[in-house]
Order: sequence, then C-alpha cells, then structure tokens
Amino acid sequence: MKLAIMLTAAACGHSGGGVLVDGASGEDGSVDAAPVASRCTVTDDRAECSSHATTVTGLAVPRTVTFEVPLGTPPAAGWPTVVFFQGTSVPGSQAFAADSTATFGQYQLTRTIKALLDDGYAVVAPDALGDGTTAWETNIPPWSVTWTTSSDHLMMLALFETIASGQLGTLDADRLYAMGISSGGFMTSRMAVSYPGRFRALAVHSGSYATCSSTCTLPATLPTDHPPTLFLHGEADTVMPIGAMLPYRDQLATMGIAVSSDIDPVAGHEWIAGGIASVPAWFAQYP
Repeated sequence: MKLAIMLTAAACGHSGGGVLVDGASGEDGSVDAAPVASRCTVTDDRAECSSHATTVTGLAVPRTVTFEVPLGTPPAAGWPTVVFFQGTSVPGSQAFAADSTATFGQYQLTRTIKALLDDGYAVVAPDALGDGTTAWETNIPPWSVTWTTSSDHLMMLALFETIASGQLGTLDADRLYAMGISSGGFMTSRMAVSYPGRFRALAVHSGSYATCSSTCTLPATLPTDHPPTLFLHGEADTVMPIGAMLPYRDQLATMGIAVSSDIDPVAGHEWIAGGIASVPAWFAQYP
C-alpha cells in the first residue's frame, strides 16, 4: 500500500515567530531571570516552544505532525530525534505550549520538550486519529493483535520516511528515541514490539506494555532486543495504576534489559516534574 506524505505551509516557518528565550529554572521548578538561548520560553505561569507542522498520511487518513529542531548547526548525521506520543484526547500539537494550570501535567511536558531541544534533540509529535481527539490503536482490538492493518502502523511507516527524507529538517533517522504518556505510553512500548532496531531508548510515562491497559497480562516472551526503557509514573495514578506497569518493568529487568524508574509519590495521571531532567538524561546514556 502506498504511503502518502504531504507537507503543509505551516512547516515553512516558526509558529512562535522565531528564537525564544528562556529563564533558568531552579530545583523547585521556579524560573529566575537569567536568560539563555532557546526555542522556548518558560515562566512560572506558562511554557511555550516554537514549532512547525506537517502532515503524513496512513490508510488514507492525514495526521498532523508538530515538530521542532534545536538551535544551532546540526551534527553531520543530523539531530537525534525524539518522537512524542500523546495521551488520549490531548493532541500532540498541544505538547509545545501549556499554562501551569493545564491538566495532565502538560506544563511539565512542555518543559521536558524544552529540555530536549536545549540538549540537542529534535522533537516530533504526531497526532492520534481524529485530529488527536482519540487514543492510539496499539491496545485496541482488533489492531492490538493485527497491528500491521492499523492506520497507526501505516502512519508510523510514513513518519519514518518523512524523518529520513529531510522534510522535518536535518534529522538522524538512525538515532530515534520515543516517549509518551498514558495511551502514548503504550504506543511507546509498541515501538519496541513492532519496529525492532528503530529506537535507541524509550521513556514510558503512565503506561505499560503495548497491548495492556489499566490491567496488564504480559505475553510469555518480550522482545530480546527491547530498547533500554525509563518508566515514569505517579504513584497516586488511578487511571493507569502503577501496578499495571511494574510487571513490565520488572520482566525487562529480569531479562537483562536496562530499565530505570522515575516515580512521583504524590502525582496522579499526569506528566511528572521529574521527567524534565530524567528523560533527557536517560536518552543521553544511549547515543
């Protein structure tokens, strides 16, 4: 089946109007007045990064993909690239700007994207079906067990082609990382299950194995080439209880796969503040 790839006019310029300036943040999450060059601005009230938009198509359904590259000259092979997978009904396009009062920790997510951009990673965020108003198909029957027939799978193949083609900038298609929250956490696991060798490392936030949900029965065997995986979770999460994630993490560890955990003891179903530092640090271990 042919995969269509289309570029929109929005991809030709920054939606944020050029280079933005950020203040340095303290350990308590507050922002001081010392500016550094960045694609993003962060205050105590709002975080915002410039971004572009393109469209990729899988199974005849166009998807918006929002993206940004770091400031400066890319490495010879291109920028290492993080693919972000949204949670249910929160489009990936919304990951690049959020008020501090936004639900699901979107403010902390945008600050994590800022940290990645500042550390030299491009960030690419595709929308789920319905302009991002739905969930990923990874754990939804029948696609959970017939993945190659899903729209999301064909979208991923188109996205890989788009990254390699240079349409999103000078990106290194051989240095891919993935992170996602909730439904996007399961979708992040799907990268290990269905696209072996594509991703250097993963960060699964408030999610678990690719075909699980709020409860999880793991398959008898997990991929032996599963990428190193950081698990982020709020211990007070009642939407995706931490108990559904732990067997996945622990089985990977038993197999000898590198894993790590960033658990917030009071957070619910939300992007935790610890991810601002732990996600870039985890990916940096696997260049």
